[in-house]
Amino acid sequence: MTRPTITERSGAAHARIWGVGGYRPERVVTNDEVCQWIDSSDEWIRSRSGIEERRWAREDESVIDMSCAAAEDALTKAGVRADQLGAVIVANVTHPFQTPSAAAAVAHRIGASPAAAFDLSAACAGYCHGIGLANDMVRGGTAEFVLVIGVEKLSDFTDKHDRGTAFIFGDGAGAAVVGPSDFPGIGPTVWGSKGEDWDVIRNKYSWVDLRDHAHVGSLEEQSPRDAMPWSYLTMAGQSVFRWAVYAMAPVCREALDAAGITADDLDAFIPHQANIRIVDALVKQLKLPEHVPVADDIRHQGNTSSASIPLATDRMLTEGQAPHGGLALQIGFGAGLVYAAQVIVLP
Repeated sequence: MTRPTITERSGAAHARIWGVGGYRPERVVTNDEVCQWIDSSDEWIRSRSGIEERRWAREDESVIDMSCAAAEDALTKAGVRADQLGAVIVANVTHPFQTPSAAAAVAHRIGASPAAAFDLSAACAGYCHGIGLANDMVRGGTAEFVLVIGVEKLSDFTDKHDRGTAFIFGDGAGAAVVGPSDFPGIGPTVWGSKGEDWDVIRNKYSWVDLRDHAHVGSLEEQSPRDAMPWSYLTMAGQSVFRWAVYAMAPVCREALDAAGITADDLDAFIPHQANIRIVDALVKQLKLPEHVPVADDIRHQGNTSSASIPLATDRMLTEGQAPHGGLALQIGFGAGLVYAAQVIVLP
């Protein structure tokens, strides 16, 4: 008996980023305001992190709201309609529902349905994971255009009285439209994980922990005194710092080599905006030439996890710090521990 042969799809020869957009909440939270919650100073925060201020979303402003705003910006810049999207990927760790995904709601709201839609949980490396997946989807023929969003509302999961994390995190969303190209626009993605250190950045409690702490009865019946503990983010700062400083430079070099690019060829370096000291250490280890501009969006945005790279990219392009059509190395790294990097052609 002869078996029938499965028909395969074939996509574009190459893929590239057509447009990058961003959304930054209106509220600016200064270091002086943060110091009302923790025993610290503006000078200490700047010297430890490089952060001068961060943006926080309104209480009624959701991950979905910010995602849609960034998506509309990216689609406009790309010249692509929402109904042309074959998939919507939302990288985040702060959508407050484990299910359904934020992506499904975003796809519906922007008019991308019935595009495939799913969330991606890779923390600060989520956006670069998404770009890698989108590149493969376009080239594999499963979608002509893919919307990749990095978004976080970290203010919902930040303990304002934790001196180790209260000054770090911010909110925002960045998005990119990936589509077909007649030239290579996205280099091979170099990614991986170090799961033995999964607990150095984590939520304080699991859903099961919260369930076990919960009182009997509905939320409406509970008084403020009966409030459940909240699953704030916790971080072993020094462990994360050492890992990022010493382990991520080799990943950057591998991404450059995989793309056939040298550091001297770069027009921009866009690392995850975790800490300006980590960024400075990476620049030094990579021996980046002085002519290569380096993203420093963290100074005014804080660490926005999966949103940090697209937001930094959007700022560099908008302010003319990096050229349209130039080569950029981007790398994300964070909770998991996970990482991903690739060289891209800037839209």
